[in-house]
Amino acid sequence: MATRALNAHAAVPGPLATPTDLGSDEVRAVVEAVNPLVADSLALYVKTKNFHWHVSGPHFRDYHLLFDEQAEALLESVDLLAERLRKIGGGTIRSIGHIASLQTIGDDEDEFVPPLEMVRRLLEDNRAMAERQRAAIEVCDKNRDTPTGNLLQEVLDQTERRTWFLFEIAQDEVPPLIERPAAPRSAGERRGAPERRPATTGRSGRR
Repeated sequence: MATRALNAHAAVPGPLATPTDLGSDEVRAVVEAVNPLVADSLALYVKTKNFHWHVSGPHFRDYHLLFDEQAEALLESVDLLAERLRKIGGGTIRSIGHIASLQTIGDDEDEFVPPLEMVRRLLEDNRAMAERQRAAIEVCDKNRDTPTGNLLQEVLDQTERRTWFLFEIAQDEVPPLIERPAAPRSAGERRGAPERRPATTGRSGRR
C-alpha cells in the first residue's frame, strides 16, 4: 500500500513529521483527543503528589503510600501517550502553559484538606478522566489508529483501578473521637461511702 503524502498531515515542523499512512485529518483527530488526556494526567499527577505530601492524620502512612503509587502510575501514562502521538507524527505537550490551556482537571491549592476529602476529590477526578479516555478510544477507532486505542485501553484500566481503590476508601467514615467510659464503680463508691475491705486475721491474732 502506498503511503499517503507523508508530511501532509503534519501540524508540526517538517523534521518532526514522522511518516505514517494515516491521513492528516486522522492524525489531527487523534492528537486533539489524546493531548488533553496528557495534560489532565500531568495535572492529576501534581494534585495527587500534593495530597501525598500534605496528608495528615492517623492513617497518614496508608494514604501517603497510596497517593504516591497512584501518582507514579499517572506519570508513566504521560510518557506512553505523548510518545504514541509522536509516533504518528503529531505534536504533544511543550510547556506548563500548554498544559493549562488543555487540562480539564482543576488545580487544588487549599492549604489543608482532610484525608477523606482528598480521597473524594481524587475519586471524582479519576472518574471524569475515565469518561474522557473512553471517548478518546472511540476517536482512535474511527480514525484507524488501533495502536493508540489499545494503549488507551491499558491506561483506562489503570484509571479504573485508581477509581476502585479510592471508592472503597471513601466508604470509610471515621467517627469522631469518643471519650472512653470510666471503669464501673463499686456499690460503695456509687453511694459516696468508701469501699470496705474484708478484715484479715493473721496467726498472730490468736491466743
